[in-house]
Amino acid sequence: MNDAKQAEEILDSILGKLGFSYQIEHEDSEEGAVLQIRTEQGKYLIGRSGDRLDDIQYLVNRILQKKNPDAERVRVDCEDYRVEQEQKLCETVLEAAEKVKATGKPVRLKPLNAYYRRIAHNAVVDDPEIETTSPGGNDRMKRITLRLAGS
Repeated sequence: MNDAKQAEEILDSILGKLGFSYQIEHEDSEEGAVLQIRTEQGKYLIGRSGDRLDDIQYLVNRILQKKNPDAERVRVDCEDYRVEQEQKLCETVLEAAEKVKATGKPVRLKPLNAYYRRIAHNAVVDDPEIETTSPGGNDRMKRITLRLAGS
């Protein structure tokens, strides 16, 4: 059985025990397998700012890694919440980049986890006028700074 199928069974077990009515769709993306939850009770699974969805994804991956230490990580989404958040983040980063170009002053984004920081960095990677930096350290949430390249 492949990793995505195992992850789907784990997610199915978790959601079933929580008493939700749902469907799980398996999607492939550039980052790997995505399990998309379709339900009318999405707000309860997503939580405030996606925190419950992050917890569910964490649990699915921990259980999967316990069964198969070499398993690829699986993303868990609900009603395309993560897709919408990624699009909003890219728009915010591009707007911040324009502000940096207009004013010449650096702009700091709100604290982001590693996944969203990578999306933010990639949103402006092809813009030669803008560079992005993240602080070092082991903090889970960090602020990216956008500034004019070479400044």
